[in-house]
Amino acid sequence: MRGDAFEAVLAVRPSSLRDFDRRIRAIDVFTKQPEAESLAAANKRIGNILRQAGEKQFAIAERVDAALLDAGAETDLANALSAAMAEVEPLMREHRYVETMQRLAQLKPVADAFFDGVMVMVDDPAKRANRLALLRALRTQFLAIADIGLLG
Repeated sequence: MRGDAFEAVLAVRPSSLRDFDRRIRAIDVFTKQPEAESLAAANKRIGNILRQAGEKQFAIAERVDAALLDAGAETDLANALSAAMAEVEPLMREHRYVETMQRLAQLKPVADAFFDGVMVMVDDPAKRANRLALLRALRTQFLAIADIGLLG
């Protein structure tokens, strides 16, 4: 068992040893996927952005407002995340963590495009708060299983 995988699962405090085992097995499968390294790095980056926003006391919107999204990478990520959330919700209820991680791994291209093309910490407070909410929603999906930002 990889030490970083153990720490990633431990960080979310699973409710039982059986659940811990399911999660760590899902992380083991996830780390073998080609998207794993960049998604782990993206989650670490998101965690840092959200932490810095909190330190600077920037507002984070309660939920993503589609009207504030710019066309392109920002809207693409919001739409892809929304679709993924709808698909992983029943998987999570059934503790099907491998399938959940495989579905979330499909977000890699849109997450990469977002980070390549969108400035999160813009001067416009409403847009910044909305972008932070989008990143928090993305990170929350991964944190539902483990803190993959701790991998690698």
